[in-house]
Amino acid sequence: MPFALSDGRRIHYQVEGEGPPLLLHHGFTSSLEAWRFFGFASALRERYQVIMFDALGHGLSDKPHDTAAYSQPQRCRDALAVLDALGIARAHFFGYSLGGWVGYGLVRHAPERLASLILGAAHPYEDRSWDGFAGIDGRDPEQFISTFETLLNEAISPQVKMLIRGNDLVALAAAAQQPRPSQEDLLARMALPCLLFCGDADARHGAVQRTAALLAQGEFVSLPGVTHFGGLMQSELVLPPVMDFLARRR
Repeated sequence: MPFALSDGRRIHYQVEGEGPPLLLHHGFTSSLEAWRFFGFASALRERYQVIMFDALGHGLSDKPHDTAAYSQPQRCRDALAVLDALGIARAHFFGYSLGGWVGYGLVRHAPERLASLILGAAHPYEDRSWDGFAGIDGRDPEQFISTFETLLNEAISPQVKMLIRGNDLVALAAAAQQPRPSQEDLLARMALPCLLFCGDADARHGAVQRTAALLAQGEFVSLPGVTHFGGLMQSELVLPPVMDFLARRR
């Protein structure tokens, strides 16, 4: 299995398909397998070189128990390490939730590596909801899940709870305690093509829609009846606008 080294830590990645490179970054508590399970990889690999990786703390990547290891600059370096391992100078970037937060970070730290941005359920405004993880060490899975439900303002299905319990929750609790300050200063600098989407049953919907309206080349897609977790599960709703957006960049 291929790994990229990022500041001495292993980042697991996999590649499928051929064409313009497209880097995919999953959400918190997920893994690269989500892109396969929900049908994204099979559709996108027909036209693109699809690069999927397990974010630090997830999947088969290393799982430090130190909050400092999960800073936004570090997560950006992890993403770039995967591109560097493949010899790719510039790629389209598709990030969901946590992945969207990393996408904003790449605008700040490595804009020259981005061809376009697709950001799901992620905005650049201060997010204090993550403060709820203060004092949560991940040793109690039910406490971790309850805190995450409060953060999202939605119930997590039994199936997703089972997947969450399979993670190293001590590592994820450490990661969750990274602060999410405002990045509104990036809005004026985001001149590249950007597609933002969010479910209208997601508490972040209004902020994501507002963000898209402020971008020079921003587009927004609202997913009717879709929650935060549902945003990556509903590929039949997400893929058509994503494929159209990418096709116009070729």
